[in-house]
Amino acid sequence: MKLSKEFIDVGVQTNQRESMLDFWGNDIGLPYEELLKVGGGNHQHRHTLNGSVFKLNHLRDPLPKGPPTGYAELLIAVADRSQPQTFKDPDGNKVTLVPEGYNGISHIGINMEVSSLKKFQHFYRNILQIDEVNETCFKWGTTLFFLTENIEHQYCQEMRGIGFRYITVQVHKVDEEHKGVLARGGSEGQAPVTLGKTARISFILDPDGNWIEISQRASLTGDLS
Repeated sequence: MKLSKEFIDVGVQTNQRESMLDFWGNDIGLPYEELLKVGGGNHQHRHTLNGSVFKLNHLRDPLPKGPPTGYAELLIAVADRSQPQTFKDPDGNKVTLVPEGYNGISHIGINMEVSSLKKFQHFYRNILQIDEVNETCFKWGTTLFFLTENIEHQYCQEMRGIGFRYITVQVHKVDEEHKGVLARGGSEGQAPVTLGKTARISFILDPDGNWIEISQRASLTGDLS
């Protein structure tokens, strides 16, 4: 997959706007970037995250409290930190600030809880075709994904819910990349759609049903045709 930006974005959903904004902006220290009114009662508060974007989606309507996704923990590299320090936000999402270079993390990392290590190895190697660091670690752009197998992990097929819900990769041609993933055996979450003049996006699913957004953003690629 040819990326237009080497940084993977992270999306969280919440009904607790003020406390979540305070935590991620003040306790974690992510600079506020902008507000996007996505529609459907969703206000997306975008924060800078070591080159990535942290998308704090505040939903007007109550979110279901189903099983968590496989996106178990966000790891953020901090240049002047000597030891890892773990926090939980008001919704219980786990985030750890780590020294720059910790376990190879130069920007961000994501701890993934997966039902089958073998299935995810195949998914990352053959369907996403991203770099393999070792059998339990893969690198997509600058982001490291650390895999921990839990055979009792519950599948979470819904995008809507409290917590870490999806990641976003930026590409040059979303239709081309979406078709490529499906041709290699990937699963579709949502076919490509155009969002005004801002972006053209689609969604694919990993083996446990976690959502991955493929985005062709006009500010990065220009033409959305």
